[in-house]
Amino acid sequence: MASGASKSSKTTASPRTKATASPKAKAKAQVISSRVVFRGPVFSVVSDKVREPGGITARRDVIRHSGSVVILAVDESRGETRVLLERQYRYAANDYLWELPAGRVDPGEEELAGAKRELLEETGYTASSWKRALKFYVSPGFLDETMAIYLARGLRKGKAQPEADELISMRLWPLPVALGMVERNVIRDAKTITGLLWLAQKKRQKARQ
Repeated sequence: MASGASKSSKTTASPRTKATASPKAKAKAQVISSRVVFRGPVFSVVSDKVREPGGITARRDVIRHSGSVVILAVDESRGETRVLLERQYRYAANDYLWELPAGRVDPGEEELAGAKRELLEETGYTASSWKRALKFYVSPGFLDETMAIYLARGLRKGKAQPEADELISMRLWPLPVALGMVERNVIRDAKTITGLLWLAQKKRQKARQ
C-alpha cells in the first residue's frame, strides 16, 4: 500500500464498476403448465403455472402480443423541429388522444417495414431517413408487448390509407409546443411522451457539442 493511503480509499467502488448478477438473477421461470384462455385478432391471453427463479410456484396470466412500432416523424424543413402527431379516439381511454403514429407489427414482418407501412397508411407520409431510437416493454408485469420507436426524417407528404375504423386528424407540432403539451397533461400517451422526451434530450446533447 502506498504511503498515506487509507483502507477506505482502497475499497471505495469506482462509478465505472460493473455490478455482477447473482446466479439467481440470471435464472428464468420454469413453465409447469400453460393454456390459452383467449385468442383475438390483436392479442391472446395465456394462463401459466410457473416456478419462479426464487422457487415459488405461481399463476401468471400474460397478454401475448406480436409487438408494435412507433414513428417519431420529424420535419426540419422550416428551420425548426416539428413532430407529426395524430389525434384519434381511443375506446379504452374513452377520449381523444394526441399520439405518435404507431401500429402492430404483422406476423413475419420486420419492425422497420412495419414502421414504414404504418406511417404511410395512417398519415400518407414517407421518409428518406430511418433510425431506431428506442425499444422497450410497455407494461411487463402482465404484457409481453414491446414497442420500437423509429426516428423518421426527410418527410414527404402523400395520401393516407387508413383502415375503416381509423378516424385520424394530424398536425405537425413544434417540439417545444409538444413538450409543453406533455407538461400540461394534454399529451397523456406513454409512447408519445417517451418519444418526445428522447428527441428533446438528443437536441440538448447536440446543442452542447
